[in-house]
Amino acid sequence: MTKKTRRKIDAALKAKIALEALREEATVADLAQRYEVHSNQVYAWKKQLQEHAARAFDAGVGKDDEAAREREIEKLHAKIGQLTVERDLYEGLLVKGQPASGVRHCWRAWM
Repeated sequence: MTKKTRRKIDAALKAKIALEALREEATVADLAQRYEVHSNQVYAWKKQLQEHAARAFDAGVGKDDEAAREREIEKLHAKIGQLTVERDLYEGLLVKGQPASGVRHCWRAWM
């Protein structure tokens, strides 16, 4: 028995199907059969389009997400810088033969 993989439908096709369902030029059953999806899925996409259609005309949509993403990137860059400095410090101490307090266990293992 072979397992059938799930079909991935991109956002553009979902939007096209939902728009056709909103226009009501064809029944949901016809759309579902034409695009080989379940009719409940067509209803769900239609409902989602109706609920979020106003977001297409709102200038502020997505700015909060973008600002949060930028803050996260800044935090990650700061962490990378901190870790790089720590690594360089420990590397310098190991080369000089002076173990730092955090790397004593590693230093003893090398001896």
